[in-house]
Amino acid sequence: MKNTYQPGIYGAKLNAFKISRLIAIAGLLFFAACKKDSPAVTKTTTGTDTTHTGTGTGTGTGTGTGTGTGTGTGGGGTVIDTLTPSKVAVAALDDEVNTFMTTYNVPAVSVAITKGEKLVYLKAYGVSDKSKGTKAVISDRYRLASCSKQFTAVAIMKLLDQGKIKLSDKVFGDGAILGKTYGTKAYGLHITDITVDELLHHTSGGWGNSVNDPMFSNPTMTTSELITWTLDNRPLDHVPGSNYDYSNFGYCILGRVIEKITGQTYAEAVKTLVLTPIGITDMTIGGNTLADKQTKEVTYYGQSGENPYAYNITRMDAHGGWVATAADLARFLVYIDKFPVRPDILTSASLNTMYTGSTANAAYGCGWAIAGNNYFHQGSLPGTATEQARLDNGFNFVFLTNTRSFVANFDSNLDQIFWKAFAKNPTWATEDLFLK
Repeated sequence: MKNTYQPGIYGAKLNAFKISRLIAIAGLLFFAACKKDSPAVTKTTTGTDTTHTGTGTGTGTGTGTGTGTGTGTGGGGTVIDTLTPSKVAVAALDDEVNTFMTTYNVPAVSVAITKGEKLVYLKAYGVSDKSKGTKAVISDRYRLASCSKQFTAVAIMKLLDQGKIKLSDKVFGDGAILGKTYGTKAYGLHITDITVDELLHHTSGGWGNSVNDPMFSNPTMTTSELITWTLDNRPLDHVPGSNYDYSNFGYCILGRVIEKITGQTYAEAVKTLVLTPIGITDMTIGGNTLADKQTKEVTYYGQSGENPYAYNITRMDAHGGWVATAADLARFLVYIDKFPVRPDILTSASLNTMYTGSTANAAYGCGWAIAGNNYFHQGSLPGTATEQARLDNGFNFVFLTNTRSFVANFDSNLDQIFWKAFAKNPTWATEDLFLK
């Protein structure tokens, strides 16, 4: 199944909730300009749709919470940051998570929520490995799928701040960043016109989800081989800058741009530019098979016949390959959220650029979907569904799961977990679970 979304934000049908004006905002926050990281095979869902559509006040029957530790480094030197799960439950949130897990047969969920740039809720639910009965813990690592793109975008913006790149820079051809490194033929019409900005905004003119994103073709090819094959065989469909079409392949190219400018591998460059300065030490690019599972990584479970270990995750590095904890993403968000407590790692000008859409789609910035002053993204792969969001009300949230479902409203209800709980006006902790 290949989903195609036109430019703009798709609103939720919120009349069913009738709980708060704030939830109207949440209607904007689901899979708006985002896409699946992989083209799901066509599925037929049988049985009754049990999507929760009431007033958001019911309780769920999902499994309980876990404990665990994580490590990190402070920007001024190595500091052990031993995270602990929230000691006081927020029942409104727990109810929504448990309802979501039960409705969509989700084995594990990891949640991190910040308020005023303090980590005020950190919790793991369910089991990370069903065959072993392993209880989920907060140090569990999950594939991020398209929530990887934001790390690529921030790395590009960091290079912009350092004066090492301009968003108007051309990518292919004589004098361009990548020159003629890729491809064996003369470049097709307009390929040499593609800029870094257009790749960030999914407006390069081709290679998007609506025309069969080439990232999911030729699975045995290396990254270099795939880029060469695509340039040789897949002409653009539009003039660059004129049309929005979500492209994982475009972010694959951005990974190579980062490598060319820094002289490092993509992963090492992102660690140098983004992760290490803010104290994230345990993020890595994921493997492809169950045997490649990283330390503390969850096991993934397909639904509707999907195989979560069928794709070349390593090749997805810059668009869908990262593995991380929920706390890692929460830490990432508080350093790019434009709030005053923690110093952002990007300049105000670069943040504004990153959170601004294009003329082709005002609702998608540089790696971020936009809903007013809320910036967010979802990710989706067989066995994976994720979301991270920076909200204008001072909250940020992260949800990571180890499955994805094709039952109706799965993506939107993942987003609604926070908003339905928030509408109940729960009491949040005042202490900061981030030690540094």
